[in-house]
Amino acid sequence: MARAVEPHKGRPGRNSPRPAVGFGEKPHKPALERKSVPSRDDASNSPHLSAPKAAFGTPSEASYRPGGNQAAHGGVASSGAVISRRAADRLRSGHVWVYASEVERLDLGLGEPPALLPVADNRGLLLGTALYSPTSQIALRMVSRETIGEAQWLELLAKRLSAAIACRLQNLVADKRKSDSFRLCFSEADNIPGLIVDKYADLLIVQLLVKGLDSPAAREAIVSELLQHKKLKPATIVERPDARIRELEGLHAPAPAPLWTANAKSPKTQTQFLLNGLKFFYDANAGQKTGAFLDQRMNYAAATEWAERLGTTGRALDVCTYQGGFALHLARVCKTVTGIDASRASLEVAEQNLQANRDLIGDKQVDWIEADAFEILRDWSKAGEQFDTIVLDPPAFAKSKRAVEGALRGYKELNLRALKMLRPGGLLVTCSCSHHLSWADLEGAVAAAAADVGARVRLLERRGAAPDHPVVLNIPESEYLKCLVLQKD
Repeated sequence: MARAVEPHKGRPGRNSPRPAVGFGEKPHKPALERKSVPSRDDASNSPHLSAPKAAFGTPSEASYRPGGNQAAHGGVASSGAVISRRAADRLRSGHVWVYASEVERLDLGLGEPPALLPVADNRGLLLGTALYSPTSQIALRMVSRETIGEAQWLELLAKRLSAAIACRLQNLVADKRKSDSFRLCFSEADNIPGLIVDKYADLLIVQLLVKGLDSPAAREAIVSELLQHKKLKPATIVERPDARIRELEGLHAPAPAPLWTANAKSPKTQTQFLLNGLKFFYDANAGQKTGAFLDQRMNYAAATEWAERLGTTGRALDVCTYQGGFALHLARVCKTVTGIDASRASLEVAEQNLQANRDLIGDKQVDWIEADAFEILRDWSKAGEQFDTIVLDPPAFAKSKRAVEGALRGYKELNLRALKMLRPGGLLVTCSCSHHLSWADLEGAVAAAAADVGARVRLLERRGAAPDHPVVLNIPESEYLKCLVLQKD
């Protein structure tokens, strides 16, 4: 099994969590008070903000009536948010986020904060309805360009989830003999902010990542829609919370029982699923994210294809292997493969996955090493270790814009060590899963690493997440996963 190398505690390994939501959250702030929240621009000019003109508050002669209707029955809504011009411009361009610092006025009415809020610009023009998160840096996530209530929102939720599933079912039918696991719903990219649904064979995993979805009615609507699609054939539907997001969003702890199960006496929570013909174990109560990295599905296959095409099928290294995704795919064509990860629990699952695929991999040598990626690559590069193919798939180093500079140093260091160990003509597959890092940032870090080791690196291909993790051009954060396929000259 795994050879233990003491991880370096001060640096990240694969057990550092990736962002829970596909394209992540910004750092969170304390809850907004239930009063006017001045923007930084206006706070210095006046201690008072004018009430919104139309969307909610006191009716005025300038009342805005979208589609002939005002923001609420009777002409005014009892609660709502007025946002800055910058935020309004972002929404009009097709984005759906409003940050807490961009909320100029917030009226929440009485009682518990509402899940839905009408949103207006600073002229009082209605922009639509948003899910409201009292404690999040992303305070508002738009779900409609009109004013809607809970019943209308639940109908929209079901309709959008149905459309998202229908897109994926086409792939499921076409690819069922090779892959039976996909992301069925990808949050904002499928127009349902804060909802992730993943399919692992006969298990469906639901993540609710925003306060506005944390209700029995929303859960019921989601489960009901999932059960409408007979081709999914779930044995169990499990809600799997992200502990960090749950705390920051102020979400309720989910019930220990599944959301739905075909066998109430013994709910199924473990299964074996297929990715590109390889078998992987899945436990709904363990692992990172919803349990595996479905976004890399097509990149796993591409790494194998490029290794064959270039003839770099001798010795392969998978850094931050997690449960053996890239390593096991490469083992189909490479003579020896080594997978490194800081998590022993992950490597134990990787070993299970290896044994389950011996019929496809044969007696190829595959080793698992528990170690910190930075430490072991530094030691091995100094020792003169050489590989024909190297994959770097670290966790997100940049969880915020402020972290980008430090993250770039980390990416450069990993790629520098990898290039030192890569034989001439060798294949390097290097990834970043942080939306805060641009393609230019990642390519610049690799280019700087190549310059430092005196190597020339040829770009063979730019790749992203699998199609079941769609990219929406109006929402740049949806393009979070970046994968460079490179060859060292």
